[in-house]
Amino acid sequence: MLFNSLEFAIFLPVVFLLYWSIGSKQKKLQNYLILAASYFFYGYWDWRFLFLILFSSLIDYWAGIAIYRTQKENRKKWWLFFSVFWNLGVLFVFKYFNFFIENFLNAFNLDHNGTLITSLSILLPVGLSFYTFQTLSYTIDVYKKRIKPTNKLLEFLCFVSFFPQLVAGPVERASFLLPQFLNKRIFNSQKAKEGLRQILWGLFKKIVVADNLVIAVNEMYSNPERFQSLELFYIAVLYYFQLYCDFSGYVDIAIGTAKLFGFNLSVNFRMPHLSRSIRDFWRRWNITLSQWFRDYLYIPFVKQRPRTEINTAIGLFITFTLIGFWHGANWNFLVFGAIHSILVIIYRYIPEVDAKNFRNHFRFRFADITGTATSFFILIITLIIFRTPELSLGFKIIGDIFSFIPDNNFETVIGMKVLFILLLLGIELPNRHKDFPLQGMERFIPRIGRWLIYYSFIYLIIRYAGPQAEYIYFQF
Repeated sequence: MLFNSLEFAIFLPVVFLLYWSIGSKQKKLQNYLILAASYFFYGYWDWRFLFLILFSSLIDYWAGIAIYRTQKENRKKWWLFFSVFWNLGVLFVFKYFNFFIENFLNAFNLDHNGTLITSLSILLPVGLSFYTFQTLSYTIDVYKKRIKPTNKLLEFLCFVSFFPQLVAGPVERASFLLPQFLNKRIFNSQKAKEGLRQILWGLFKKIVVADNLVIAVNEMYSNPERFQSLELFYIAVLYYFQLYCDFSGYVDIAIGTAKLFGFNLSVNFRMPHLSRSIRDFWRRWNITLSQWFRDYLYIPFVKQRPRTEINTAIGLFITFTLIGFWHGANWNFLVFGAIHSILVIIYRYIPEVDAKNFRNHFRFRFADITGTATSFFILIITLIIFRTPELSLGFKIIGDIFSFIPDNNFETVIGMKVLFILLLLGIELPNRHKDFPLQGMERFIPRIGRWLIYYSFIYLIIRYAGPQAEYIYFQF
Protein backbone atom coordinates (compact mmCIF):
# COMPACT_ATOMS: atom_id res chain seq x y z
CA MET A 1 0.00 0.00 0.00
CA LEU A 2 1.59 3.24 -1.17
CA PHE A 3 1.23 6.47 0.81
CA ASN A 4 0.24 8.25 -2.40
CA SER A 5 -2.51 5.77 -3.28
CA LEU A 6 -6.30 5.80 -3.03
CA GLU A 7 -6.14 2.73 -0.78
CA PHE A 8 -4.07 4.58 1.81
CA ALA A 9 -6.34 7.64 1.53
CA ILE A 10 -9.17 5.35 2.70
CA PHE A 11 -7.11 3.25 5.13
CA LEU A 12 -5.66 6.14 7.15
CA PRO A 13 -8.91 7.97 8.08
CA VAL A 14 -10.62 4.70 8.98
CA VAL A 15 -7.79 3.64 11.32
CA PHE A 16 -7.52 7.17 12.74
CA LEU A 17 -11.25 7.35 13.62
CA LEU A 18 -11.29 3.86 15.12
CA TYR A 19 -8.12 4.56 17.11
CA TRP A 20 -9.37 7.72 18.83
CA SER A 21 -12.94 6.45 19.20
CA ILE A 22 -11.49 3.70 21.40
CA GLY A 23 -10.23 6.42 23.71
CA SER A 24 -6.98 7.09 25.53
CA LYS A 25 -8.03 5.05 28.54
CA GLN A 26 -8.02 1.88 26.43
CA LYS A 27 -4.30 1.96 25.63
CA LYS A 28 -4.02 -1.81 25.14
CA LEU A 29 -6.98 -1.88 22.78
CA GLN A 30 -5.43 0.99 20.80
CA ASN A 31 -2.24 -1.04 20.51
CA TYR A 32 -4.17 -4.05 19.25
CA LEU A 33 -5.68 -1.82 16.58
CA ILE A 34 -2.26 -0.45 15.61
CA LEU A 35 -0.88 -3.97 15.33
CA ALA A 36 -3.80 -5.18 13.21
CA ALA A 37 -3.60 -2.08 10.99
CA SER A 38 0.17 -2.47 10.62
CA TYR A 39 -0.07 -6.13 9.61
CA PHE A 40 -2.88 -5.32 7.17
CA PHE A 41 -0.79 -2.46 5.73
CA TYR A 42 2.26 -4.73 5.35
CA GLY A 43 0.33 -7.76 4.13
CA TYR A 44 -1.31 -5.67 1.42
CA TRP A 45 1.88 -6.15 -0.65
CA ASP A 46 2.27 -9.87 0.02
CA TRP A 47 0.57 -11.56 2.98
CA ARG A 48 3.14 -14.38 3.03
CA PHE A 49 5.84 -12.07 4.40
CA LEU A 50 3.73 -11.41 7.49
CA PHE A 51 5.02 -14.72 8.84
CA LEU A 52 8.60 -13.53 8.40
CA ILE A 53 8.16 -10.25 10.27
CA LEU A 54 6.19 -11.99 13.03
CA PHE A 55 8.79 -14.73 13.44
CA SER A 56 11.66 -12.22 13.47
CA SER A 57 9.83 -10.16 16.09
CA LEU A 58 9.26 -13.19 18.34
CA ILE A 59 12.91 -14.28 18.10
CA ASP A 60 14.23 -10.88 19.15
CA TYR A 61 11.58 -10.49 21.85
CA TRP A 62 12.60 -13.78 23.51
CA ALA A 63 16.29 -13.16 22.86
CA GLY A 64 16.07 -9.85 24.71
CA ILE A 65 14.40 -11.45 27.73
CA ALA A 66 16.85 -14.37 27.73
CA ILE A 67 19.88 -12.04 27.58
CA TYR A 68 18.56 -10.01 30.50
CA ARG A 69 17.64 -12.97 32.71
CA THR A 70 20.69 -15.14 32.04
CA GLN A 71 23.52 -14.68 34.53
CA LYS A 72 26.24 -16.47 32.58
CA GLU A 73 28.11 -14.28 30.13
CA ASN A 74 28.59 -17.05 27.58
CA ARG A 75 24.82 -17.68 27.55
CA LYS A 76 24.17 -13.99 27.00
CA LYS A 77 26.59 -14.05 24.08
CA TRP A 78 24.90 -17.15 22.68
CA TRP A 79 21.48 -15.45 22.66
CA LEU A 80 22.98 -12.32 21.13
CA PHE A 81 24.71 -14.39 18.46
CA PHE A 82 21.45 -16.20 17.76
CA SER A 83 19.61 -12.90 17.25
CA VAL A 84 22.36 -11.45 15.06
CA PHE A 85 22.69 -14.68 13.07
CA TRP A 86 18.94 -14.84 12.45
CA ASN A 87 18.53 -11.19 11.41
CA LEU A 88 21.61 -11.00 9.21
CA GLY A 89 20.93 -14.50 7.89
CA VAL A 90 17.44 -13.55 6.74
CA LEU A 91 18.81 -10.38 5.18
CA PHE A 92 21.55 -12.37 3.42
CA VAL A 93 19.22 -15.02 2.01
CA PHE A 94 16.60 -12.62 0.68
CA LYS A 95 18.87 -9.78 -0.41
CA TYR A 96 22.46 -10.91 -0.99
CA PHE A 97 22.51 -14.66 -1.65
CA ASN A 98 22.07 -14.39 -5.42
CA PHE A 99 24.71 -11.64 -5.65
CA PHE A 100 27.39 -13.78 -4.03
CA ILE A 101 26.39 -16.90 -5.98
CA GLU A 102 26.48 -15.08 -9.32
CA ASN A 103 29.84 -13.50 -8.58
CA PHE A 104 31.30 -16.79 -7.33
CA LEU A 105 30.25 -18.56 -10.54
CA ASN A 106 31.57 -15.71 -12.70
CA ALA A 107 34.89 -15.69 -10.86
CA PHE A 108 35.50 -19.36 -11.73
CA ASN A 109 33.83 -19.23 -15.17
CA LEU A 110 31.10 -21.62 -14.07
CA ASP A 111 27.46 -21.76 -15.07
CA HIS A 112 24.42 -22.93 -13.13
CA ASN A 113 23.87 -25.99 -15.32
CA GLY A 114 27.29 -27.42 -14.60
CA THR A 115 27.14 -27.11 -10.82
CA LEU A 116 24.90 -27.92 -7.90
CA ILE A 117 24.88 -24.23 -6.98
CA THR A 118 21.76 -22.34 -7.93
CA SER A 119 20.28 -18.93 -7.32
CA LEU A 120 17.04 -18.35 -5.45
CA SER A 121 13.94 -17.06 -7.20
CA ILE A 122 12.48 -15.13 -4.28
CA LEU A 123 11.14 -11.63 -3.82
CA LEU A 124 12.78 -9.17 -1.46
CA PRO A 125 10.26 -8.44 1.32
CA VAL A 126 9.38 -4.77 1.47
CA GLY A 127 11.06 -2.99 4.37
CA LEU A 128 13.23 -5.97 5.35
CA SER A 129 16.43 -3.90 5.62
CA PHE A 130 14.69 -1.37 7.86
CA TYR A 131 12.88 -3.53 10.39
CA THR A 132 15.78 -6.00 10.57
CA PHE A 133 18.13 -3.24 11.72
CA GLN A 134 15.49 -1.96 14.13
CA THR A 135 15.08 -5.29 15.92
CA LEU A 136 18.81 -6.02 15.76
CA SER A 137 19.60 -2.80 17.61
CA TYR A 138 17.12 -3.85 20.33
CA THR A 139 18.94 -7.07 21.26
CA ILE A 140 22.35 -5.38 21.03
CA ASP A 141 21.18 -2.59 23.35
CA VAL A 142 19.81 -5.14 25.82
CA TYR A 143 23.11 -7.02 25.76
CA LYS A 144 25.07 -3.78 26.27
CA LYS A 145 22.72 -2.92 29.19
CA ARG A 146 21.66 0.33 27.50
CA ILE A 147 18.00 -0.64 27.91
CA LYS A 148 15.97 -3.24 29.76
CA PRO A 149 13.92 -5.66 27.64
CA THR A 150 10.17 -5.39 27.65
CA ASN A 151 7.95 -8.27 28.72
CA LYS A 152 5.01 -6.73 26.85
CA LEU A 153 4.76 -8.79 23.68
CA LEU A 154 1.96 -6.71 22.14
CA GLU A 155 3.86 -3.47 22.48
CA PHE A 156 7.05 -5.03 21.14
CA LEU A 157 5.22 -6.31 18.05
CA CYS A 158 3.84 -2.79 17.54
CA PHE A 159 7.34 -1.35 17.86
CA VAL A 160 8.65 -3.60 15.07
CA SER A 161 5.68 -3.28 12.71
CA PHE A 162 4.40 0.30 13.27
CA PHE A 163 2.96 0.95 9.81
CA PRO A 164 4.00 4.63 9.23
CA GLN A 165 7.73 3.81 9.35
CA LEU A 166 7.69 0.07 8.69
CA VAL A 167 8.78 -0.13 5.07
CA ALA A 168 11.22 2.79 4.65
CA GLY A 169 12.10 4.14 8.06
CA PRO A 170 13.16 6.10 9.96
CA VAL A 171 15.11 3.28 11.66
CA GLU A 172 13.99 3.79 15.25
CA ARG A 173 15.68 2.67 18.47
CA ALA A 174 13.71 0.81 21.10
CA SER A 175 14.77 3.35 23.72
CA PHE A 176 12.88 6.05 21.80
CA LEU A 177 9.87 4.40 20.14
CA LEU A 178 8.99 1.42 22.37
CA PRO A 179 8.10 3.49 25.49
CA GLN A 180 5.56 5.41 23.39
CA PHE A 181 3.54 2.21 23.02
CA LEU A 182 3.77 1.58 26.75
CA ASN A 183 2.59 5.08 27.69
CA LYS A 184 -0.85 6.62 27.42
CA ARG A 185 -1.53 8.71 24.29
CA ILE A 186 -3.88 11.67 24.57
CA PHE A 187 -5.30 13.33 21.47
CA ASN A 188 -3.60 16.66 20.81
CA SER A 189 -5.27 18.76 18.15
CA GLN A 190 -2.17 20.89 17.60
CA LYS A 191 -0.02 17.80 17.06
CA ALA A 192 -2.62 16.38 14.68
CA LYS A 193 -2.60 19.63 12.66
CA GLU A 194 1.19 19.49 12.45
CA GLY A 195 0.87 15.89 11.28
CA LEU A 196 -1.55 16.82 8.50
CA ARG A 197 0.70 19.66 7.37
CA GLN A 198 3.71 17.35 7.24
CA ILE A 199 1.71 14.77 5.28
CA LEU A 200 0.69 17.50 2.81
CA TRP A 201 4.31 18.59 2.42
CA GLY A 202 5.45 14.98 1.92
CA LEU A 203 2.79 14.40 -0.75
CA PHE A 204 3.90 17.56 -2.54
CA LYS A 205 7.52 16.39 -2.62
CA LYS A 206 6.60 12.89 -3.78
CA ILE A 207 3.77 13.54 -6.23
CA VAL A 208 4.60 16.97 -7.67
CA VAL A 209 8.40 16.87 -7.67
CA ALA A 210 9.72 13.29 -7.55
CA ASP A 211 7.10 11.63 -9.76
CA ASN A 212 7.51 14.30 -12.44
CA LEU A 213 11.31 14.22 -12.44
CA VAL A 214 11.36 10.43 -12.79
CA ILE A 215 10.20 10.69 -16.41
CA ALA A 216 13.28 12.63 -17.51
CA VAL A 217 15.64 10.62 -15.29
CA ASN A 218 14.46 7.25 -16.60
CA GLU A 219 14.66 8.49 -20.18
CA MET A 220 18.28 9.54 -19.78
CA TYR A 221 19.43 6.40 -17.99
CA SER A 222 17.64 4.22 -20.55
CA ASN A 223 19.20 6.03 -23.53
CA PRO A 224 22.31 7.92 -22.34
CA GLU A 225 23.79 7.95 -25.83
CA ARG A 226 21.13 10.46 -26.88
CA PHE A 227 22.48 13.15 -24.57
CA GLN A 228 25.61 15.21 -24.28
CA SER A 229 27.60 16.86 -21.51
CA LEU A 230 25.27 19.58 -20.22
CA GLU A 231 22.13 17.47 -20.58
CA LEU A 232 23.71 14.53 -18.77
CA PHE A 233 24.76 16.71 -15.84
CA TYR A 234 21.39 18.45 -15.73
CA ILE A 235 19.52 15.15 -15.52
CA ALA A 236 22.00 13.92 -12.90
CA VAL A 237 20.91 16.95 -10.85
CA LEU A 238 17.28 16.02 -11.47
CA TYR A 239 18.01 12.52 -10.15
CA TYR A 240 19.30 13.89 -6.86
CA PHE A 241 16.10 15.89 -6.35
CA GLN A 242 13.99 12.92 -7.43
CA LEU A 243 15.75 10.68 -4.91
CA TYR A 244 15.62 13.31 -2.17
CA CYS A 245 11.95 14.21 -2.66
CA ASP A 246 10.95 10.56 -3.07
CA PHE A 247 12.62 9.36 0.13
CA SER A 248 12.23 12.45 2.32
CA GLY A 249 8.66 12.81 1.06
CA TYR A 250 7.93 9.30 2.32
CA VAL A 251 9.53 10.11 5.67
CA ASP A 252 7.53 13.33 6.02
CA ILE A 253 4.31 11.39 5.43
CA ALA A 254 5.46 8.73 7.91
CA ILE A 255 6.30 11.26 10.63
CA GLY A 256 3.08 13.18 9.98
CA THR A 257 0.99 10.00 10.11
CA ALA A 258 2.61 8.98 13.39
CA LYS A 259 1.73 12.39 14.86
CA LEU A 260 -1.93 11.75 14.06
CA PHE A 261 -1.80 8.78 16.44
CA GLY A 262 0.13 10.60 19.16
CA PHE A 263 3.61 9.24 18.31
CA ASN A 264 6.91 10.97 17.56
CA LEU A 265 9.41 9.65 15.00
CA SER A 266 13.00 10.75 14.48
CA VAL A 267 13.97 13.44 11.99
CA ASN A 268 15.66 11.71 9.07
CA PHE A 269 16.60 14.58 6.73
CA ARG A 270 18.09 18.05 7.25
CA MET A 271 18.19 19.53 3.72
CA PRO A 272 21.22 17.49 2.57
CA HIS A 273 21.71 19.66 -0.53
CA LEU A 274 22.97 22.40 1.81
CA SER A 275 25.77 20.18 3.15
CA ARG A 276 29.11 21.94 3.45
CA SER A 277 31.05 18.70 3.00
CA ILE A 278 30.47 15.03 2.26
CA ARG A 279 30.82 14.37 6.00
CA ASP A 280 28.08 16.93 6.59
CA PHE A 281 25.94 15.23 3.93
CA TRP A 282 25.84 11.98 5.91
CA ARG A 283 24.77 13.96 8.99
CA ARG A 284 21.79 15.23 7.00
CA TRP A 285 20.79 12.27 4.76
CA ASN A 286 18.97 9.21 6.13
CA ILE A 287 20.17 10.30 9.56
CA THR A 288 18.87 7.31 11.52
CA LEU A 289 20.61 4.82 9.23
CA SER A 290 23.92 6.72 9.40
CA GLN A 291 23.65 6.83 13.19
CA TRP A 292 22.87 3.10 13.28
CA PHE A 293 26.07 2.25 11.40
CA ARG A 294 28.03 4.72 13.52
CA ASP A 295 26.82 3.28 16.84
CA TYR A 296 26.75 -0.43 16.00
CA LEU A 297 29.65 -0.78 13.57
CA TYR A 298 32.08 2.15 13.44
CA ILE A 299 32.36 2.97 17.17
CA PRO A 300 32.74 -0.70 18.29
CA PHE A 301 35.35 -1.22 15.55
CA VAL A 302 37.57 1.72 16.53
CA LYS A 303 37.12 1.19 20.27
CA GLN A 304 38.53 -2.33 20.07
CA ARG A 305 41.72 -1.14 18.39
CA PRO A 306 44.50 1.35 19.11
CA ARG A 307 43.41 4.92 18.32
CA THR A 308 45.48 5.52 15.21
CA GLU A 309 44.70 7.31 11.96
CA ILE A 310 44.96 4.08 9.99
CA ASN A 311 42.42 2.27 12.20
CA THR A 312 40.06 5.24 11.98
CA ALA A 313 40.40 5.24 8.19
CA ILE A 314 39.79 1.47 8.02
CA GLY A 315 36.74 1.85 10.24
CA LEU A 316 35.33 4.61 8.04
CA PHE A 317 36.06 2.64 4.87
CA ILE A 318 34.26 -0.46 6.16
CA THR A 319 31.34 1.54 7.53
CA PHE A 320 30.57 3.60 4.46
CA THR A 321 31.21 0.75 2.04
CA LEU A 322 28.64 -1.31 3.95
CA ILE A 323 26.23 1.63 3.99
CA GLY A 324 26.48 1.59 0.22
CA PHE A 325 26.03 -2.21 0.10
CA TRP A 326 23.02 -1.93 2.43
CA HIS A 327 21.17 -0.23 -0.43
CA GLY A 328 21.33 -3.27 -2.68
CA ALA A 329 23.16 -6.37 -3.82
CA ASN A 330 25.04 -4.86 -6.73
CA TRP A 331 28.54 -3.63 -7.42
CA ASN A 332 27.40 -0.08 -8.09
CA PHE A 333 26.23 0.29 -4.47
CA LEU A 334 29.49 -1.16 -3.16
CA VAL A 335 31.53 1.20 -5.31
CA PHE A 336 29.35 4.17 -4.34
CA GLY A 337 29.89 3.37 -0.66
CA ALA A 338 33.64 2.90 -1.16
CA ILE A 339 33.94 6.23 -3.00
CA HIS A 340 32.09 8.02 -0.21
CA SER A 341 34.24 6.34 2.43
CA ILE A 342 37.35 7.75 0.72
CA LEU A 343 35.72 11.18 0.46
CA VAL A 344 34.78 11.15 4.17
CA ILE A 345 38.36 10.20 5.08
CA ILE A 346 39.72 13.05 2.93
CA TYR A 347 37.26 15.55 4.38
CA ARG A 348 38.46 14.70 7.90
CA TYR A 349 41.61 16.65 7.08
CA ILE A 350 39.75 19.64 5.67
CA PRO A 351 38.58 22.10 8.37
CA GLU A 352 34.80 22.35 8.71
CA VAL A 353 33.23 25.60 7.52
CA ASP A 354 32.06 27.27 10.74
CA ALA A 355 31.25 30.93 11.36
CA LYS A 356 33.29 31.00 14.59
CA ASN A 357 36.44 30.18 12.61
CA PHE A 358 36.04 33.30 10.46
CA ARG A 359 36.49 36.84 11.71
CA ASN A 360 35.25 38.26 8.42
CA HIS A 361 31.61 37.49 7.57
CA PHE A 362 32.24 37.79 3.83
CA ARG A 363 34.97 35.14 3.98
CA PHE A 364 32.68 32.83 5.91
CA ARG A 365 29.85 33.23 3.40
CA PHE A 366 32.27 32.65 0.51
CA ALA A 367 33.68 29.48 2.17
CA ASP A 368 30.12 28.35 2.97
CA ILE A 369 28.90 28.78 -0.61
CA THR A 370 31.98 27.22 -2.24
CA GLY A 371 31.95 24.31 0.22
CA THR A 372 28.25 23.65 -0.41
CA ALA A 373 28.63 23.94 -4.18
CA THR A 374 31.65 21.61 -4.22
CA SER A 375 29.95 19.01 -2.06
CA PHE A 376 26.79 19.14 -4.15
CA PHE A 377 28.78 18.70 -7.37
CA ILE A 378 30.65 15.69 -5.94
CA LEU A 379 27.37 14.21 -4.72
CA ILE A 380 25.70 14.60 -8.12
CA ILE A 381 28.59 12.87 -9.89
CA THR A 382 28.80 9.96 -7.42
CA LEU A 383 25.02 9.44 -7.51
CA ILE A 384 25.39 8.51 -11.18
CA ILE A 385 27.18 5.37 -9.96
CA PHE A 386 24.44 4.84 -7.37
CA ARG A 387 21.72 5.05 -10.05
CA THR A 388 23.40 2.91 -12.70
CA PRO A 389 23.42 -0.88 -12.08
CA GLU A 390 26.07 -1.34 -14.79
CA LEU A 391 29.29 0.20 -13.47
CA SER A 392 30.80 0.63 -16.93
CA LEU A 393 27.76 2.65 -18.06
CA GLY A 394 27.93 4.83 -14.96
CA PHE A 395 31.59 5.70 -15.54
CA LYS A 396 30.86 6.31 -19.24
CA ILE A 397 28.14 8.83 -18.35
CA ILE A 398 30.55 10.60 -15.97
CA GLY A 399 33.18 10.63 -18.72
CA ASP A 400 30.67 12.12 -21.17
CA ILE A 401 29.81 14.87 -18.67
CA PHE A 402 33.47 15.84 -18.40
CA SER A 403 33.91 15.69 -22.16
CA PHE A 404 32.32 19.18 -22.29
CA ILE A 405 30.88 18.45 -25.72
CA PRO A 406 28.39 21.28 -26.38
CA ASP A 407 24.69 20.46 -26.57
CA ASN A 408 23.03 21.52 -29.78
CA ASN A 409 19.48 20.73 -28.66
CA PHE A 410 19.08 21.32 -24.93
CA GLU A 411 15.38 20.50 -24.67
CA THR A 412 13.36 17.26 -25.18
CA VAL A 413 13.22 15.72 -21.70
CA ILE A 414 14.33 18.95 -20.01
CA GLY A 415 10.97 20.70 -20.37
CA MET A 416 9.80 22.61 -17.30
CA LYS A 417 11.22 20.19 -14.72
CA VAL A 418 13.52 22.84 -13.29
CA LEU A 419 10.48 24.85 -12.13
CA PHE A 420 9.50 22.06 -9.72
CA ILE A 421 12.98 22.18 -8.18
CA LEU A 422 12.95 25.98 -7.94
CA LEU A 423 9.54 25.82 -6.26
CA LEU A 424 10.83 23.22 -3.80
CA LEU A 425 13.94 25.24 -2.94
CA GLY A 426 11.96 28.47 -2.78
CA ILE A 427 9.83 26.92 -0.03
CA GLU A 428 12.59 24.99 1.76
CA LEU A 429 15.39 27.55 1.97
CA PRO A 430 13.55 30.23 3.96
CA ASN A 431 12.37 27.48 6.34
CA ARG A 432 15.63 25.51 6.60
CA HIS A 433 15.72 25.70 10.41
CA LYS A 434 12.38 23.89 10.76
CA ASP A 435 11.71 20.14 10.67
CA PHE A 436 9.50 20.81 7.62
CA PRO A 437 8.47 24.11 5.94
CA LEU A 438 4.82 24.14 7.05
CA GLN A 439 5.67 23.65 10.72
CA GLY A 440 4.12 26.11 13.21
CA MET A 441 2.32 28.17 10.56
CA GLU A 442 -0.35 29.45 12.95
CA ARG A 443 2.28 31.51 14.78
CA PHE A 444 2.87 33.89 11.87
CA ILE A 445 0.16 33.30 9.20
CA PRO A 446 -3.55 34.06 9.80
CA ARG A 447 -6.12 31.31 9.24
CA ILE A 448 -7.26 32.51 5.81
CA GLY A 449 -3.64 32.63 4.66
CA ARG A 450 -2.98 29.11 5.92
CA TRP A 451 -5.98 27.68 4.08
CA LEU A 452 -4.93 29.44 0.88
CA ILE A 453 -1.54 27.74 1.21
CA TYR A 454 -3.14 24.33 1.92
CA TYR A 455 -5.44 24.59 -1.11
CA SER A 456 -2.53 25.74 -3.26
CA PHE A 457 -0.60 22.60 -2.35
CA ILE A 458 -3.65 20.41 -2.94
CA TYR A 459 -4.15 22.04 -6.35
CA LEU A 460 -0.50 21.45 -7.29
CA ILE A 461 -0.70 17.82 -6.16
CA ILE A 462 -3.82 17.18 -8.26
CA ARG A 463 -2.83 19.30 -11.26
CA TYR A 464 0.78 18.17 -11.64
CA ALA A 465 0.54 14.61 -10.38
CA GLY A 466 3.05 12.53 -12.30
CA PRO A 467 2.65 8.84 -13.11
CA GLN A 468 2.30 6.94 -9.82
CA ALA A 469 5.61 5.32 -8.96
CA GLU A 470 6.72 3.18 -6.05
CA TYR A 471 9.07 4.76 -3.55
CA ILE A 472 12.70 4.24 -4.56
CA TYR A 473 13.78 3.06 -1.11
CA PHE A 474 11.24 0.22 -1.13
CA GLN A 475 13.74 -1.75 -3.25
CA PHE A 476 16.44 -1.30 -0.61
